[in-house]
Amino acid sequence: MKSISTLRKQGGVVLLEGLIAMTIFAFGVLAIVGMQAATSRAAGDAKYRVDASFLVNQSLGLIWADRANANSYAVSNQVIASLPNGKRTIAVTQTATDTQVTVTVTWQLPGESTVHSHSSFTRING
Repeated sequence: MKSISTLRKQGGVVLLEGLIAMTIFAFGVLAIVGMQAATSRAAGDAKYRVDASFLVNQSLGLIWADRANANSYAVSNQVIASLPNGKRTIAVTQTATDTQVTVTVTWQLPGESTVHSHSSFTRING
């Protein structure tokens, strides 16, 4: 059995251990919240990239289906409502042997100065 003087020397150690454990736990929770925020931000960016890719491929598909009127699809800075500050540019160049089409979609996230873009180039023969 421990003497009374030994117990008095240990007074408050359990409280200190509990405080240290709670501090470590709080830092762990903050790290998890930070990782969740970064994951959410990355998922949002990926959604915009997928939307831009879909719009580019949709435009190219329309032009492939209506080759004879490819020049009528040429646009410059057409506003796209599904992307933040989204714009679509379609450049059509006809040569003697084929039609060259470049579709570019740009968007800018709110609060960012970086303009993101997705482009695709194709040649249509015939």
